[in-house]
Amino acid sequence: MPAFDVFFDYVQNLSGITLSDDEKLVFMAHMKPKKLRKRQYFLQEGDICKYTGFVVKGSARMFSVDEKGHEHILKLSVENWWLADFESYYHLTPSRYNIEALEDLELLQVTNAQVEQFFTSIPAFTAMQEVIKQNYAIANQNRVQVAFGYTAEERYADLVSKYPHFLQRFPLNMIASYLGLSPETLSRIRKNTLKS
Repeated sequence: MPAFDVFFDYVQNLSGITLSDDEKLVFMAHMKPKKLRKRQYFLQEGDICKYTGFVVKGSARMFSVDEKGHEHILKLSVENWWLADFESYYHLTPSRYNIEALEDLELLQVTNAQVEQFFTSIPAFTAMQEVIKQNYAIANQNRVQVAFGYTAEERYADLVSKYPHFLQRFPLNMIASYLGLSPETLSRIRKNTLKS
């Protein structure tokens, strides 16, 4: 399915509003298709995040590196998710994060100014953004609760129940980092889970 058809379906499904042909043309005139190969960066620490990218195909990770050289994964992304460091994107400040393609990545990218145009001219986009905002708020609240209130076993069980496809798409060391666990701890939990 061509990239824009995937995006149009996404907007219509989330908003519940059918896009007109003219509205589709507005998206096509402003959103830029981009392809990244595995291990290429969408964003590097220190750069300003000028685009948000809608993932049509592939996966990516958003991570930081601490002073000891340890990576900390903030977000894992797959199809129909958005890529950006939103603090850098909205405030035009240097990013503290890297966003790297983990598989060959096909994106539609757009600037903040173009997004603002979509808000004024495409009601379905505004409705879609409202749903995304609610979903992000809930997901972020849950992520904080899981990080601070759950045991290692509960964190893994929560991930398996919410994002079972992550286990097929991402290496275990990245899942461990995303959960704030050592790879050894995750390995032990998985063995125990398989036994029971």
